[in-house]
Amino acid sequence: MTDAVADSPATPPPSPWERERPARAHTAPARTPLSRDRVVEAAFTVLDRQGLDGLSMRQVAAELDVTVSALYAHVSSKDDLLELMYTRLFDGFRMPEADPDRWQEQLLEFARASRQRLLSHRDMARISMAHVPFTAELLPHVEGLLAIFRTAGLPDRIAAEAGDLISTYIDGFVLEEGMWRDRAAQQGAASSPSRPDWREMAGEMQNYFASLPEADFPHLRALSGLMVTDSSDERFDIGLQIILRGLASYLPDRTDRATPDD
Repeated sequence: MTDAVADSPATPPPSPWERERPARAHTAPARTPLSRDRVVEAAFTVLDRQGLDGLSMRQVAAELDVTVSALYAHVSSKDDLLELMYTRLFDGFRMPEADPDRWQEQLLEFARASRQRLLSHRDMARISMAHVPFTAELLPHVEGLLAIFRTAGLPDRIAAEAGDLISTYIDGFVLEEGMWRDRAAQQGAASSPSRPDWREMAGEMQNYFASLPEADFPHLRALSGLMVTDSSDERFDIGLQIILRGLASYLPDRTDRATPDD
């Protein structure tokens, strides 16, 4: 034994109060159990960061710090996950009771709310286009929309097509907004939850149309100040007004064609 060891103080015995103290457990903090809701939330996080093309089961698993195989205890496939994400957008949404005196206002409110749902996450319009809303969770919304059309007095053939027409318009409009937003992000321009505010670009396009030879492009020149606007809300509502006026023309009582101005 060396002198250093010999000179080392002996370890004192435990004190009386320490003898009664339980041993400290060295355990890792408890992990939040994996659930379907957590998988869907992680998928939204990946979607917003990387877009639909970058969304994969592997990326969702990495976001949750679990193995890919762990996800399949809660979702059966990527398509199943996308359907759950789309359905989640409707949580808390209720269709109003059909009112024949307010059918156009109700459709405006429905379309505006639908657009905002799709804008709440990146590329949701693409996901919406790929998934029909005929699941058990979404059928009540389809039923409520058809009720608005039929209660208003639209012929059954028109009522059967009108919902798909409006949904396609909403999806296409938001898809365009997403493309503009992604382009703005790529070019480092400021973007918004709706169409990026590219007033400078809009002004350049308006000036270009106005400068075209009047003999060859009289209509583009005449409408140059209206062809490109910086308000997505305004453009969206004008498109809805066109659709609603068309639907109103099918009503048996054609005196009720006017659409709400707001």
